[in-house]
Amino acid sequence: MGSLNVEKKWGFPLVISSLICLFLLATCFNMGLVSSLHTINQIFNIFPFRTNQTTQGYAEKKVSLSPSPPLPSKIPRFAYLVSGSKGDLEKLWRTLHSLYHPRNEYVVHLDLESSAEERLELASRVEKHPIFSKVGNVYMISKANMVTYRGPSMVSNTLHACAILLKRSKDWDWFINLSASDYPLVTQDDLIHTFSTINRNLNFIEHTSQLGWKAEKRAMPLIVDPGLYSTTKADIYGATPQRSLPTAFKLFTGSAWMVLTRSFVEYLIWGWDNLPRTLLMYYTNFVSSPEGYFHTVICNVPEFAQTAVSHDLHYIAWDNPPKQHPHTLTINDTNEMTASGAAFARKFEGDDPVLDKIDKDLLHRKNGSFTPGGWCSGSPKCSEVGNLDNIKPGPGASRLKRLISRVALFTTLKQNQCK
Repeated sequence: MGSLNVEKKWGFPLVISSLICLFLLATCFNMGLVSSLHTINQIFNIFPFRTNQTTQGYAEKKVSLSPSPPLPSKIPRFAYLVSGSKGDLEKLWRTLHSLYHPRNEYVVHLDLESSAEERLELASRVEKHPIFSKVGNVYMISKANMVTYRGPSMVSNTLHACAILLKRSKDWDWFINLSASDYPLVTQDDLIHTFSTINRNLNFIEHTSQLGWKAEKRAMPLIVDPGLYSTTKADIYGATPQRSLPTAFKLFTGSAWMVLTRSFVEYLIWGWDNLPRTLLMYYTNFVSSPEGYFHTVICNVPEFAQTAVSHDLHYIAWDNPPKQHPHTLTINDTNEMTASGAAFARKFEGDDPVLDKIDKDLLHRKNGSFTPGGWCSGSPKCSEVGNLDNIKPGPGASRLKRLISRVALFTTLKQNQCK
């Protein structure tokens, strides 16, 4: 009897408590608190499950585990800027065709010094080209920038193209800047195949901190670039007084032609610390800022400095000591260009016979068409887009691999890297 009385004593409060709990639970559903719990669960799901542990429990729990994210494609993609100025329309069009691959992204730009007729003609060609319009990977900057040689407006134009390429595609791996006076020495299949075998964190940017005469002639003078504020092209001009060399960062200089990783380009554009913006303002008054801005940024950020390979993958013939401009390459330079293993060469005059020889011997390009590759289909060849993952490297890939192996070795040994 005593036991029965105890059960009766606690039975009523237990029933009342259960009813209150049910009421509160129903209220939670109505107020959306269960939704909040779902959000909390999502936060915890950010942390991946360890693959070396065996999950115990019901089958329902096992199938509810989130699948592993897909691995990135092993076949890299490139994002190009090909820029030109007055009279460069045909040169730019030829270079674009020699570089084209449907996997890549391309931004083309004729600056404000070029005539409106030239820019309209380029826009019309891009729009009406059957492959370009179908694939949609060639973009022309229709609102042209004024670009001054040796001035910061050239840096601004490069960053503009980078921002467009980041916005247009999430898939490319390296950014390459070229001019209409550049030309490839390997096919895109050669380039894609070679870069599919290397570390995707490597930035190919020739650089040195040994400024030499450039300290006095480029770093210390103050200049103004009319291209930043004028619609009429004019050369940079000096201002006074001169400035001392910086102490807040270390200056580097090198080639204006680069192959940069997407992660470094994102850092330049988004700049999650203030260094890219600070240096951009500093180089606004710097002579030949395209040969210093990117190099100084990458070498003053430890996480990127260790990725810098001091080579621009170009063949360029300079005087000794170097002058402001390199030699214009001719057919007499063919053997040296090929032996260099470089991916690109500059600078060329439009329609020089050496370009025809490169087309015939190195690129196997005919009649102004695209450089043939594994993607080419249709008749005539490359008139249709076939399998984009069909990469057919040729001898150029072997030459480029030897060059990259050599220059990357110096990077591995920390020789000439941001020094």
